[in-house]
Amino acid sequence: MNWPQIAEILGEVCLVIGSVFVLIAAIGIRRFPDLLTRLHAAAKPQVVGLIFLMTGVALTVRVPMVIWTCVLVVLFQLITAPISAHMAARAGVRTGQVNASKLYVDEYRSDIMHLMREERNRDD
Repeated sequence: MNWPQIAEILGEVCLVIGSVFVLIAAIGIRRFPDLLTRLHAAAKPQVVGLIFLMTGVALTVRVPMVIWTCVLVVLFQLITAPISAHMAARAGVRTGQVNASKLYVDEYRSDIMHLMREERNRDD
């Protein structure tokens, strides 16, 4: 067995694993009950699935331009997915879409209450 055959097999395995992760993310988004768990399902396995998919594409195609494009796609996804999930969760908390009684720790609400108290004290 030579390198191109091994790379082809590894690429196909990565494509299948990535597809399974993306499928798990889609099922999680559909099945989970609330906003925060859905965001978790959207951010975590989707990013891992994309990494596997891009690795599979890079191993299968083996063209330098495609490999660098796959690397850039993964880097941009790693940068933007956590930020977008955080901003969506923050918007959900601010609009009342998150049930605070189910949270173990709610630092965001305590920070908001602290800021509101400081603002009231400044106004007095």
